[in-house]
Amino acid sequence: MSFTDQTPYALRCEWGAAGVRHLAPHANTVVIVDVLSWTTAVDIAVSRGAVVLPYRWRDATAAAYAADHRALLAMGRDASAAHPYSLSPASLTAIPAGTRLVLPSPNGSTLAFLAAERGAVVMAACVRNAAAVARAAHIRGGIIAVIPAGERWRDTPTPDDTTDDRDTLRPALEDWLGAGAVLDALAALDPAATLSPEAAAAVATFRALAADLPAVIAACASGRELTEAGDAADVVLATQLNVSTTVPLLRGGELTG
Repeated sequence: MSFTDQTPYALRCEWGAAGVRHLAPHANTVVIVDVLSWTTAVDIAVSRGAVVLPYRWRDATAAAYAADHRALLAMGRDASAAHPYSLSPASLTAIPAGTRLVLPSPNGSTLAFLAAERGAVVMAACVRNAAAVARAAHIRGGIIAVIPAGERWRDTPTPDDTTDDRDTLRPALEDWLGAGAVLDALAALDPAATLSPEAAAAVATFRALAADLPAVIAACASGRELTEAGDAADVVLATQLNVSTTVPLLRGGELTG
């Protein structure tokens, strides 16, 4: 037994890629949570009948991947008339059913691939569909691992501090709250289910802040970043608790409902 796989608990929670590597091999279902904005974008697109293809890199290979899979490529956040869809959830609210969309993300997409490679069933959860995903994972049964994706630090060294934090995990409050929402719903569905201390901490944080969830997420670092960039509509969409019944499930490299 490894202490880091959170055995013997039924409901488990850990951050980012390392969390997937440690928890996914022992889990029946892995739930990826990337609230601002990948899993929120996935929920909105899939709820409208689109098919989302995760892709790990936003580089020249993404366009080739989209072409190979007869899909459109989502932009980073800069939608245009030629490329109307992006990682911004607001850009996807009118996406037509049947659209195939490659949605690159260094966080959510990458974690989904890592979990699938380790044999787990993968679901995408956010604040909007937390209860719905919890119900679906509960029905499958077994060990459930919830993975808050987090963000990446963009810091560069200063003259008096040579530490370079770029590309290291930044635990993101919105993802911790989204994970807590999923785990809280799971605990309500099965009061006898055991929560790891990490999972219990996520639930406690969610319960403490649930009444003010939109304001808290809007005021946290990621929410402020989006708002100041002109993407406040994305924050509003991402903080609507349990308004969606969609359960995006990864099958054959595609997320569908």
